[in-house]
Amino acid sequence: MTDFNKPFADLNSAGLPPGKSSEADRTEPPRKSRGRVDIIRQKAGRGGKTVTVVKNFVGIGLPEKEKLAREMQKACGVGGTVKDGQIEIQGDKREEVARILTEAGFRPVFAGG
Repeated sequence: MTDFNKPFADLNSAGLPPGKSSEADRTEPPRKSRGRVDIIRQKAGRGGKTVTVVKNFVGIGLPEKEKLAREMQKACGVGGTVKDGQIEIQGDKREEVARILTEAGFRPVFAGG
C-alpha cells in the first residue's frame, strides 16, 4: 500500500545517492587568501604627521585599491589617497586597516616600526 502523503518515499530504496543537505547550500567555501600586504606607519617627510601606508598589493588594479581606500577612510573617519600603487590613510590606523584587509581576503602584515 502506497502512502499518498509521501509520494517519493519509495525512491529512498531505489539506490539513488543522497542529495545535498540544506546546510551545505548555505555555507560558503572559505575564502582563499589574496596574498600578503604590508602595513607601515610613516612619519618621515610628512611634516611630523603620521600616515598608515598599505603596499605590496599583487594582482589588483587601481579601481579596487580606490574602493578599499574609501572603505578604510569611512571606517577610520579620516582622509586618505591611493598614490604610486599604495594606499595612504591619515593617522596611525593600522588595526582598523588590518581588519578591513582581512575581511577583503588579504593577509595583512605589520612591517617596519
